[in-house]
Amino acid sequence: MIDLRYVKKLIEMLDGSTVDSIEISSDKGMKLRISKSPQQRAAMTVAPAALPAPVAVAAPVLPAAPAARPDGEGGTSAPKAEAPKSAALEIKSPMVGTYYSAPEPGAKPYISVGDRVSKGQIVCIIEAMKIMNELESEFDGVVREVNVTDAHPVEYGQVLFRIDPTG
Repeated sequence: MIDLRYVKKLIEMLDGSTVDSIEISSDKGMKLRISKSPQQRAAMTVAPAALPAPVAVAAPVLPAAPAARPDGEGGTSAPKAEAPKSAALEIKSPMVGTYYSAPEPGAKPYISVGDRVSKGQIVCIIEAMKIMNELESEFDGVVREVNVTDAHPVEYGQVLFRIDPTG
C-alpha cells in the first residue's frame, strides 16, 4: 500500500520542477506513474518547436532585402546566403538534465553530423532525476549540427541539434 502523504509530496515535487513525469516501481510489482501531461509516453517525442524559429529568422531577412535592393546584385545574394541556414530545424531539450549521445558509455552515438534521421528515430537520451528519457526526432532530414557534448548538462529549450529537412 502506498502512503498518500508520499504521493502528495511526489506531486508537489513534480509540480515545482521542469520534469514532466515520474515513475516509481516497488519490489512487489506495484507501479506508480505521475505525469503533468495527460498521455505521457515512455519515449519523449520532440515536437518541431523549431518551425517557428525559421519564421523568426526569415522576418529579419525580409526587411534587410529592401535595404540591399539599391545595391542591385547585392540584394539578391544576401537572402540566398541566409536561406539554407533558416531552413534548418532545431531539436531542443524538453527538460533540464544530462545529455547522453549513446545508449551506454563507449557505444556508437545515436546520431552524428551528416547522418540522416527519420521521424520517430531516437536522437539522444536526457537523464533527469535518474530517469532516462529517449528523445525522438519529429521530422526527417540530415544532421547539420550537434551542439552538445556527451554527459554534459542541458537546459530546457537548449538547441541540441540542427536538422536540414532538404538534405
